[in-house]
Amino acid sequence: MKNMHYFVTGATGFIGKRLVKQLLAHKGAVVYYLLRPQSQAKATALRKYWGASAARVVPLAGDLNRSRLGLTAAQIKKLQGQIDHFYHLAAIYDLNADEASQISVNIDGTRHAVALAQAIEAKHFHHVSSIAAAGLYPGLFREDMFVEAQHLEHPYFMTKHESEKIVRTQCRLPWTVYRPAMVVGDSQTGEMDKVDGPYYFFKLIQRLRQWLPPWLPAIGLEGGRINIVPVDFVVRALDVISHRSDTNHRCYHLVDPVGYRVSEVLEVFSRAAHAPKMGLFVNAPLFGFIPRNVTQGLLTLAPLRRLRRAIMQDLGMPDELLTFVNYPTRFDCRQTLAALQGTGVVCPRLKDYAWRLWDYWERHLDPDLHMDRSLRGTVAGKVVLVTGGSSGIGLAAAHQLARAGATTLICGRDADNLAQACQQAHERGYQFVAYPVDLADLADCDRFVAKLTTDHGGVDFLINNAGRSIRRAIESSYHRFHDFERTMQLNYFGCLRLTMGLLPAMVAKKSGHIVNISSIGVLTNAPRFSAYVASKAAFEAWTRCAASEFADQGVSFTTINMPLVRTPMIAPTSLYDNVPTLAPEEAADLIAQACIFKPQRIATRLGLAGQLLHTVLPRLAQLAMNTSFRLFPDSTAATGAKPGGPPPSPGLAPEALAVQALLRGIHF
Repeated sequence: MKNMHYFVTGATGFIGKRLVKQLLAHKGAVVYYLLRPQSQAKATALRKYWGASAARVVPLAGDLNRSRLGLTAAQIKKLQGQIDHFYHLAAIYDLNADEASQISVNIDGTRHAVALAQAIEAKHFHHVSSIAAAGLYPGLFREDMFVEAQHLEHPYFMTKHESEKIVRTQCRLPWTVYRPAMVVGDSQTGEMDKVDGPYYFFKLIQRLRQWLPPWLPAIGLEGGRINIVPVDFVVRALDVISHRSDTNHRCYHLVDPVGYRVSEVLEVFSRAAHAPKMGLFVNAPLFGFIPRNVTQGLLTLAPLRRLRRAIMQDLGMPDELLTFVNYPTRFDCRQTLAALQGTGVVCPRLKDYAWRLWDYWERHLDPDLHMDRSLRGTVAGKVVLVTGGSSGIGLAAAHQLARAGATTLICGRDADNLAQACQQAHERGYQFVAYPVDLADLADCDRFVAKLTTDHGGVDFLINNAGRSIRRAIESSYHRFHDFERTMQLNYFGCLRLTMGLLPAMVAKKSGHIVNISSIGVLTNAPRFSAYVASKAAFEAWTRCAASEFADQGVSFTTINMPLVRTPMIAPTSLYDNVPTLAPEEAADLIAQACIFKPQRIATRLGLAGQLLHTVLPRLAQLAMNTSFRLFPDSTAATGAKPGGPPPSPGLAPEALAVQALLRGIHF
């Protein structure tokens, strides 16, 4: 039997690369493949992947955009009469590509490929088209249908249809057309080369898994039809069918005979990702009651376009994806099934290999994998200011930031503490730049901002950590209104003055991030902390307003509802010796996360649970807080008793000790 000779365009692509490997499995097969001159360096790696000698895989320098693919007259003469099968796979498979590029590659490229195949007198021309050639046909599209295609306005659909038309009307050789469905990764390995098709939904599914427990039912979208096939099935089917002798002037749909709705695909991949099960689906066509001209008119409004674009970009989805959510076409494949009968080539069920696709995406294709999520990658070379940086949380955070390569500025009221902190940094191999300042003095704040602007041109990251805490019941504060004034002066007005002073430089650079250290008490409405919680809540409210105003200016904000931390601030309250607290280094880790990921809020589960309880069952939350208020007494300092004198109460009740034990470790 004569050894088969093949010519393949698109051999470096996702399908073509695997098709060449499949063709080389035929004994003595020789494959010629088109390779752009600028891609010649890929030849060695490709040959290694195919496991074939240079004699069996022969690259030919050429270009889809040139007549006869750019092959020379000598090359054409050498190939004349030698090629048994010519496979044309080279094309743009991208909904986001511009129309001019798609016309050049998909239409003109096919025209040049047909011309070359005829010039070298290939025995059979195999054109790998796409189900997109049917456009948005409403109903069942059979393999013998072509001119019936409808709604070809989108460049991708139009160019796929027109390129197939060239083969049908201009190719004088025996030809066969193949229309693969949406091609995903290998059903055995999950391997895929890019995010496309159903992969665009993976980030959304991943977010749902992060936000919600797997047992919580989620709401999905019913949507239209979607047909998915793994690349290994497409390649094996191409190989088997193309070597049959009865395929001339026929078309084969390489699709999943089952077919799925968008909702079913989402459900399959949600299960594969261990994400919440989508138990309720909204039928997308229900939105069809809104006239098309109304929806188009709404999308001409800049605010709505911007909102839609922002949401789609955040989820990594192209705008065009929404156009095809209600995809209306089903594909008949009886001719394909008949050709594959008895060969062992069948399309596997999506649910049997979806987990492999998900696993490969999460390990290799998730866009977050390619982002530098290290603290060094975020702050190295940046100017970072940590207020209250001479002790406690601020000092621990300053050490982390300086180790990561940031130009770390610290400020505080005590010059001796600042000098000691700088000495620590020097001993550890880096340095701080210290500034003595009293942030509660607004004039001193203004002087500090001017100094920072002169010395550093502003800052890239601001960590508003400096603060004052007072633990005292309101009934012990009737004659201590100054407690509220001085707490508000530093925690709200001081932080606000500094932040507003540094914001203009951030806006001018279109870059900046502000981290505000708030308290778990703002979420739980902790008793005995009315002055402290009110001051932190005020700054949180301002931050939410500012975040909305500066969202398009490149400046972002994070609020950290910090639980109790073992710092000098809580030292006067001996009660805290027996309750769970974070180490300053653990609190600094939360600040590092805020700098890296820039979320709107970081809070513990205890804090979020308290906030939820106050929202859903406010009376129950109030009773719980009142019970804790009565269980735990005021500190000696709060009641005005002299240190060292007799305690104002006999100590903690057994119930209070039990609550302490129950809550131990709750923050973690």
